[in-house]
Amino acid sequence: MTEIAVKPPSGRGRFITFEGGEGSGKSTQIKRLADRLNATKLKTIVTREPGGSPGAEIMRHLVLSGMGKLLGPDAETLLFAAARDDHVRTVIEPALNQGTWVLCDRFADSTRAYQGSLGSVPEGVINAMQRVTIGDLKPDVTIVLDLPVEIGLQRAAARRGSGTPDRFEGESLKFHQDLREAYRRIAAGDPGRCVLIDASGDADTVAARIWAAVRDRVFSAPTRAASA
Repeated sequence: MTEIAVKPPSGRGRFITFEGGEGSGKSTQIKRLADRLNATKLKTIVTREPGGSPGAEIMRHLVLSGMGKLLGPDAETLLFAAARDDHVRTVIEPALNQGTWVLCDRFADSTRAYQGSLGSVPEGVINAMQRVTIGDLKPDVTIVLDLPVEIGLQRAAARRGSGTPDRFEGESLKFHQDLREAYRRIAAGDPGRCVLIDASGDADTVAARIWAAVRDRVFSAPTRAASA
C-alpha cells in the first residue's frame, strides 16, 4: 500500500479560502483541512468572514442581524469592506508574513456573489472596495463547495435547530439557487485559483477531494513513498 508524500512549501504562508452556499459544509471541511495541514507540521490558523478580528466581529453581528439588508446592498457592501479591511490588516497579512497558513471561511468572492450578483451592486464598486481593502492579496487556492440548494438548506436547518435563521439563511429558495449559480460562474471564470468541489457526498469523501486539490495546486510535486 502506498500514499502520496508531500513536501511542505517554505517561506510566506499560503492563503486558502472556502466559499459556497448555506449548508455546504465549509465549517466542517475547513477544520478537517486545518487538522491535516497541522499534521504535516505546518502552522495553520482558521478564520472567517465577516469576522475574524475584533473589529470585524462587530460588523459580523450587524450584517447577520439584518442591519445591512435594511440599509441596502450598497451599504451592506461597505460594511463587509470595513470588516475585511480590519481582518486583513490585523490577522491575515501578519500571519502570512510569519509563514503561517491561513484558512478563511469566506472571503472576497462572497461579496461578489452575495452583494454583486444577487444584490446588483455594480462591479466597479466591488472592484474599488477590493482595491482598498485587500490590494494585491489573492488566495492561493479557493475551494468552492457546490451542492444542490435543497440539500444545503436542509443541512443548515439541522445545524440551526430551533434557532432563528440569520440574514442569509432566511432568504428565498430562488435566492439560494441564484447564489449557487453565481459561485459556479466565479469558479469557471478563475480556474487557476478556484476548484469546484462536489460537496454532496459524505464528509470523508469531500475532505479527500479537497486535500487532492490542495496537494496538487499548492504543494511541491508529489512523490511516491512506501507507507509503514
